[in-house]
Amino acid sequence: MESVFGHECVYLGCRSGDGSLCGVLPLVRVRSRLFGHYLVSMPFLNYGGPLGSGAAVAALTREASAIATRDGVKLLELRSRAGLPIDLPVSHRKLTVLVDIPANDPQALWASLSTKTRNKVRRPQKLGVEVRFGGEEMQSFFRVFAHHMRELGTPTQPEHFFRAIRDAFKESVVFGCAYLNGTPIAGGCGFRWADEFEITWSSALRAHNDVRANYLLQWSFMERAAREGCRTYNFGRSSPGSGTHEFKRQWGGRDEPLWWYHLARGGTAETPSPDSGPYRWGPRLWQWLPVGLATRLGPRIVRYIP
Repeated sequence: MESVFGHECVYLGCRSGDGSLCGVLPLVRVRSRLFGHYLVSMPFLNYGGPLGSGAAVAALTREASAIATRDGVKLLELRSRAGLPIDLPVSHRKLTVLVDIPANDPQALWASLSTKTRNKVRRPQKLGVEVRFGGEEMQSFFRVFAHHMRELGTPTQPEHFFRAIRDAFKESVVFGCAYLNGTPIAGGCGFRWADEFEITWSSALRAHNDVRANYLLQWSFMERAAREGCRTYNFGRSSPGSGTHEFKRQWGGRDEPLWWYHLARGGTAETPSPDSGPYRWGPRLWQWLPVGLATRLGPRIVRYIP
């Protein structure tokens, strides 16, 4: 957040009477003339709210609220995976889909999928699509990701953001790409922690929709997670009822609402979104830009859309 986007990070810690650390809360200050002034934990991601004991979480939230009030912040947003013992309004406008997977048993996972989903995975396999994993796939992933973001009308993150993630998280982050005749047509990037894997970013090129490479890509990530001992596959966030949400539900998962707490000034209870009224013109305009131009301009805008 600091080295790639230049955002100020505010790191809060809470200590018990004996001085031991009992809670932490990282906040990122995102400020622009167009969108306003935000404190978010964590921007661009699904989680990142306060961690620690119940008393520590409450104290950290009070301190974050005081900073937001003192600095005239438009919105303080704390993105949590679960409910917290804090007295702030909460939004469930986003959810994730979780799939329980049998650790070290990809065959059992395959057998748990519906016949329809397995057939969708087999189609790209029959067409010769190959999935590759590794840090060296970062550039191919970004090539697909940036193109797909332009197709959606959404500014892309910069390539060096993903390079920084690869270099910082090393074996905890996984890049994967699906290739057709040597050309990347779908790609994903996700993180593993403990016994869970989250596919945080995933894209496929619309020109190859008939190949269904996104199905083989997701299955390959799931198979890899099962083989490496994970017990949960996390599809990342979606808007309830969206097409992306429906795609994720095909894999036999369950919905889990996200708990995004906020302190708003002036009635603004959400970070900027292309779906909100004032910005709906943006996606329609962005889709007309050449891919190269959109990829160059996107990072200058998206850094302010947390």
